[in-house]
Amino acid sequence: MTAAPDLDGGAAEGLALGVVVRAVVDQGLADALRRVLPDGPGLFTLLGVAALAAVLANLINNLPAVLVLVPLTAGAGPGAVLAVLLGVNIGPNLTYAGSLATLLWRRIVQEHGHRVGVGEFTRLGLLAVPAALVPAVVALWLSLTVVGT
Repeated sequence: MTAAPDLDGGAAEGLALGVVVRAVVDQGLADALRRVLPDGPGLFTLLGVAALAAVLANLINNLPAVLVLVPLTAGAGPGAVLAVLLGVNIGPNLTYAGSLATLLWRRIVQEHGHRVGVGEFTRLGLLAVPAALVPAVVALWLSLTVVGT
């Protein structure tokens, strides 16, 4: 018989966050996002979708963000869904709370005696996220343009 998984630390935080976000979505977050979500074809739409996904991931964490945004963008086709996935995977590097993986990484780094301050992490994120997200979305757009959707 195997032991039940230990929900100590990051996993428990992620589970609790998911419950809270579900409640927020039920109270109108999805409707609000639907109103601001860019639509239509083109590079700027994909950039807007990815940027919104990145911001949302930093506000509510990337796992709940993808659960909220994928159903809202699915009708727009694979390009919009892929832009969401780029945004929720690259974007969370702006803040510690952006992804569960970053929260777990921070805990492990601290256990090994290293300190990465919030300011340093955020400064690096402000440089790295746009430098990675924009070219990734441009590559997505080029791929969709060449291959089609």
